[in-house]
Formats: sequence, C-alpha cells, structure tokens
Amino acid sequence: MPGPDNIFVLTESIAKGAKNGILIAFGLNSGVLVHTLAAATGVSLILQQSELAFSIIQYAGAAYLLYLAYLSAKEKVEQFEVKESKSIGAFKLFRTGFIMNVLNPKVSLFFIAFLPQFVRPEQGNVTVQMVLMGAAFMVIGFITFSSFALLAHQMRKPLSILKVLVWIKWLKVSVLVGLALYLFV
Repeated sequence: MPGPDNIFVLTESIAKGAKNGILIAFGLNSGVLVHTLAAATGVSLILQQSELAFSIIQYAGAAYLLYLAYLSAKEKVEQFEVKESKSIGAFKLFRTGFIMNVLNPKVSLFFIAFLPQFVRPEQGNVTVQMVLMGAAFMVIGFITFSSFALLAHQMRKPLSILKVLVWIKWLKVSVLVGLALYLFV
C-alpha cells in the first residue's frame, strides 16, 4: 500500500503536473538527510528511549497531515485541460515535502533499525558510513518519487474527467486524515 508520501506525489502530479510532484519529491527526500544525520549522531536513540519526545514528534506529524488534508479538502476541483498547471511555488512545494518527511517519526525509527545493520566498524568511521547510506537512500527515493510523478503526469489525460478528479481529491484527503488519526492513536 503506498504511503502518504507516494499518494501525495501521485495526486499532486495528476492534478497539477509533474513539476509539482518532482519538487515535492525533492523535499521529501531532502528530509531523509535529517533522519540520517539524527540516526548517525545518535539523536534518534533519544526518540527511541524517550516516549515523550517520540509522542511530541508523532503528534506534530499528525497535526501537519491534518493541515494538509484541510488544504486538500478546500481545493476546488475543476475539469482541466491537459496542460501544465501553474506551480504554487517551488520553495513551498519543497517545504511541504520536507516537513512531511521530517515530522514522520516512523522514518526516524526506520533509519535507527535499518542503517546500523549495514555498518561495518572495521571498514571505517561509522557515522560516515551511515551518512553515505542515507544519501544513497535519498537519491534512490528521489528517482523513485520522480518516476511516480512523471508516470502520474502521463496519466493526466485519462484521469482528467471531473468525477475521477473529485475521487482523487477525496482519496488524498481520506489517506491524510487516516494516517493522522493512526498517528494520534
């Protein structure tokens, strides 16, 4: 099942074009650097050990997902001609993706559990190894999300029917609200 990052890139690319999806993908994958550095420097271990710190980040992430759901619900759905929509601003799209990723504590926990399994202390500095693996993960993620954006953009014409667009909008809202509620619970 695609996660909120995938759904967000796909729906934005279908509704507003590949450029928007790629900018969001860039932001999402830039957020990986925060988790990588946190895991490499041990900050993530604090989150793992402190239920309060984890809860604060979890609730902040849930609140941000609800905010995105609210913005998505307010969007007007109109049938569009298949042409590139005006971007809402490269920095705003990047920032949205970045914040979505950074406020997701599950990504941080994933890096705590995943990266150390591949670290070999006998091969040099552990922190450098973890940062390099995180950077590789970021590049692969960017290529993957950008591919989703380009594919979704190609599907704009068959999906440009108003009923389909309304369905996509409410699917996006439902997924964002569902994930936020999951984080709250």
